[in-house]
Amino acid sequence: MKRALIVIDVQESFRQRPNWAEVSNPDVVGKVNQLVDLSRDAGDLVVWVLHAEPGSGGVFDPALGHVRLIDGLKPLDDEPILTKTAHNAFTTTNLQQQLTMHGVRELLISGIRTEQCCETTTRVGSDLGFDMTFVTDATATTPLPHWRTGKVLGVEEIIERTEYVLAGRFARISDVATLTGS
Repeated sequence: MKRALIVIDVQESFRQRPNWAEVSNPDVVGKVNQLVDLSRDAGDLVVWVLHAEPGSGGVFDPALGHVRLIDGLKPLDDEPILTKTAHNAFTTTNLQQQLTMHGVRELLISGIRTEQCCETTTRVGSDLGFDMTFVTDATATTPLPHWRTGKVLGVEEIIERTEYVLAGRFARISDVATLTGS
């Protein structure tokens, strides 16, 4: 096994936020499931990652019950489910050890917040020596207001910016259709 699919934060927490109505990819679960099928058929590892903020009282607080995969995603019993508390999937989990144990050298990245946890995991994975493929249409994000001015960066701009900064530096950019041959 040389490749793994990392499914990052495709969790109910995001659907509890008011801005979910503006999500860039309402079919993110469908796209992720296509990658899951591809990965399982190829004998690749599938790793599920959830984000938690224990004690925060917000939608990422496990006590509220939203830190779970969105309906329609079904991990197999032997697929790791990791819980992180950092923006990337490596720092606060044993993801690197899991990948090394399985002989993985290439990662497919999918999940929620294209520019946040997905991009950050891609950068860290690249720095750790993994061959990274960022599957843009298997990620999702919402509009992002500027912290000071309030100007809103739209989802198309966020996605384009993420591809610009990752391509050729940290990852190869791809889409589900290219990977699945459909």
